[in-house]
Amino acid sequence: MSKKENKRFNDTDRKTAPKRGGKNRRDYGDSYEPKRRSASAGRSTSRGRADRNATRGRGVGRDRFDERSEFVNVGLDGLEVVAGRNPVTEALNGDREVERVFIAEGAEGSISKIVAIAREQGVIVDYVPKERIDAMAPGVKHQGVVAKVSEYKYSEMEDVFARAEESGEDPFIILLDEIEDPHNLGAIIRTAECVGAHGVVVTKRRSSSLTQTVALAAAGAIERVPVVQVTNLARTIDELKEKGLWIGAADMDGEVYYNANLTGPIGLVIGNEGKGVGRLVKEKCDFVLSVPMKGTINSLNASNAAAVLMYGIRRQRDTN
Repeated sequence: MSKKENKRFNDTDRKTAPKRGGKNRRDYGDSYEPKRRSASAGRSTSRGRADRNATRGRGVGRDRFDERSEFVNVGLDGLEVVAGRNPVTEALNGDREVERVFIAEGAEGSISKIVAIAREQGVIVDYVPKERIDAMAPGVKHQGVVAKVSEYKYSEMEDVFARAEESGEDPFIILLDEIEDPHNLGAIIRTAECVGAHGVVVTKRRSSSLTQTVALAAAGAIERVPVVQVTNLARTIDELKEKGLWIGAADMDGEVYYNANLTGPIGLVIGNEGKGVGRLVKEKCDFVLSVPMKGTINSLNASNAAAVLMYGIRRQRDTN
C-alpha cells in the first residue's frame, strides 16, 4: 500500500485516523487481529482500586473492625484512632492513654458528656470540621467524634523515683520541652536508658506521643524507661525542685557543661527542635548548660545535644 492510499498518510483523514499504540496491522499484515480487553476486566480493575482507596482511607492508615463493628484505625502517626461516641467514651473510661479527642463542629447530644469526661481527665479536646473526622475514620459512622489513643502506657512520677531508689542513685530525670520529632524523642529515650537515667518527662501539647515510630527509634528502651506525660512542664519543674532536684536547661548561652557541677539529684531540660527551651521553663531552671561549638554550624540536633549532656552527667556520677 502506498502512502497516498494509506489513510494514516492521507491529509484529509489524518485528524480522524486512530493513533498508533504499539504494533498494528501495518507491522503484521492483514492477518493482524487486535487484542480486546473484556469489559469485566476493566470494571474489576476500577472497583479493586476503589476498594483499596476506601480501605486505605486515602493514606490515613490501617483500619479494621472489631467484634462489635467499632472502627479502630492505626494512623500514620502510629496512634490508634477510635471512632464513635460509645467507643470513645469506653476509651476515656478505660486503661488506655487517650492522647486527644476530636469533635466535629456543631455536634450535639451526648458529645457534651464525652467532652466533660475528657476535660476531667486532662485530655485535649479539639473542635474540627466534619471533613477532618471523615478523613480520620473513612466510611465509618463516627457520630462526629474520634479519639487518638496511644499504644504505649505512660508512667507516673512515682515510678521514676522508685526506679532511682532501686538503683541506689540520686534521681536523674530528662525533661523534654515540646520535642515534636518522634525520631528525636525515640533517640533521647534510648540514650536515657543507656546512661542510666531514671525517667523521661514529656508534655501533652505540641509534643510527639509514644507512637510506633518512637518505639522503633528507641530500640526497645521505651519498654524499660518510665515516660511521664505532664500538662505543665514549668509546674512539674517546681514540684521536682521541692523534692530536692537541681534543674538544668540546655541552651547556647549557658555554662559549658564540663565545667558545671552535675552531681546529685538532677533534671536536664531539652528544648524544642526549633525554639529551644521556652522562656518560662528556662526561668524555672536553676542553671543553664551549653555544648561548645567550634565548627561553622552553631547548633546540634536536639537528640545529639541531649546525648552529649546526658553522658556529661553520667561521667561525673561515675567519677565522684
